[in-house]
Amino acid sequence: MQRSSTSPDEHIASLPDEVREEIATLDAAIVSAMPSEERVLWEGKFWGGTDQRIIGYGLYRFKGRSGAEGEWFIVGLAVQKNYLSVYVSGAADGTSLAKLYAPRLGKVKAGSANLQFKRTANIDLDVLRELVARAHELAPSS
Repeated sequence: MQRSSTSPDEHIASLPDEVREEIATLDAAIVSAMPSEERVLWEGKFWGGTDQRIIGYGLYRFKGRSGAEGEWFIVGLAVQKNYLSVYVSGAADGTSLAKLYAPRLGKVKAGSANLQFKRTANIDLDVLRELVARAHELAPSS
């Protein structure tokens, strides 16, 4: 995936009516928990080889086991075919933040680094803000 020349606001405005407000609400919640961090739209092939457009919040540099280096977002937000996704980089006490916060968030499916849900009404936005703030706090400095 790579940074896009399309702004996150342009991306949100281009979304279908049925998800635009949902993403705008989530975007505002994430920004409120990370107000000083950059928002960037990332586009390209993502895990599983699917084409994705993900709004990334914050940035950190990493070096993988193979020695490859890159940059990645701390928190990401995307629309999928059947659900909304929030991607979260970070772990506490050896457990991913997504899995740690999932029980308090509401009706979500938690993976190692992502949360999936159908609507913002299914989640507690205050807990989401807390999760995002914790991910920001734990993120490696760039």
